Amino acid sequence: MTDPFVALDAVAQAELVRRGDATPLQLVDAAIARIERVNPKLNAVITPLFEKARATARDPKLPDGPFRGVPFLLKDLIGYSADDPYHMGMRVLRERGFVAPHDTYLVAKLRQAGFIIIGKTNTPELGTIPSTEPLAYGPTHNPWDPTRSPGGSSGGSAAAVAAGLVAAAHANDGGGSIRVPASACGLVGLKPSRGRSSFGPDLGDGVGGLAVEGSVSRTVRDTAAILDVIAGAMPGDPYTAPPPARPYREEVGAAPGRLRIGVMTHAPAGAIMVHADCVTAAEDTAKLLASLGHHVEVSHPAALDDAETFQHFSIMFATSTSRILEAVGDVLGTTLGQNDVEPLNWALAEMGRACSALQYLRTVDWLFSYTRRVAAWGADGFDLLLTP
Repeated sequence: MTDPFVALDAVAQAELVRRGDATPLQLVDAAIARIERVNPKLNAVITPLFEKARATARDPKLPDGPFRGVPFLLKDLIGYSADDPYHMGMRVLRERGFVAPHDTYLVAKLRQAGFIIIGKTNTPELGTIPSTEPLAYGPTHNPWDPTRSPGGSSGGSAAAVAAGLVAAAHANDGGGSIRVPASACGLVGLKPSRGRSSFGPDLGDGVGGLAVEGSVSRTVRDTAAILDVIAGAMPGDPYTAPPPARPYREEVGAAPGRLRIGVMTHAPAGAIMVHADCVTAAEDTAKLLASLGHHVEVSHPAALDDAETFQHFSIMFATSTSRILEAVGDVLGTTLGQNDVEPLNWALAEMGRACSALQYLRTVDWLFSYTRRVAAWGADGFDLLLTP
């Protein structure tokens, strides 16, 4: 049977519902059929919530938001939904059958926008590596080539969207967890500014401000419209990003004016060799932008080449990991041991526990200074930095 919705982005699906050309239940049933048919090859969706989704789709009180009736998947990390399994890729949480106590503010906003949550997607344990293969659920496969990874840590969401299971899905990013799988799966992957959306009600921020909430999608307009939905401060947030001048959706296709664009084709601090094809892609894009009238020059924030960044990034992730494991132990009423955690995360937690309060605060101060050094380049007149 032909699926009339599979090629449509979330904005287009919502428009069908708004016009009366499709019902929420039809969209949900079609997405469920795709998941049941394709997911066994991908292992992208680890927690089906199908009957709950169908009940929501039939509910006349389904909110009349901009995405009313559109099926959506949640990454099983940070943003969680009331009474649904929440495991963060951890075997110990899966074995205990842990469920989330309530919606996060992010998920509440998604529901109010009319999205219907139909399942949870795979993620590496605690989201700490750029591939998606937790011991708790096994590896997720890239739909373009199942022998390859979809990246991580939002690899389950990215694989699901790239395979057409849903038009868009929840994702988050601390060190590339939206951008890496978006790149590996050919999707739109925006890491929003810190403070753009809320981590409440249980968290103030993620990994000291490194982590943010967002989505992966197949179109720029979906990513923009979803950002409109999730953006904005909530009571008690420790900080928030400045509000946009107008909705992000209105920026799609708007003339940007003449931009000053810097080009950087090497990896920060020379940490890795950049593949020649990727360098060529960036250089070709630079030529295209110049042909469109933008000012393009070889330039980047000098701070990006400061190798000390990696040390402080590691300290932030290590201390955050140790705290997360402590919090998981608290909710389970136990102290987690080495056998409860994958080796990398146990090593990170050990590193975090060895970090003194003074060392942690030194890292916080260093990263604030680093942020200002990077931002000064933009304040000096640059609008964009183009990289591979």
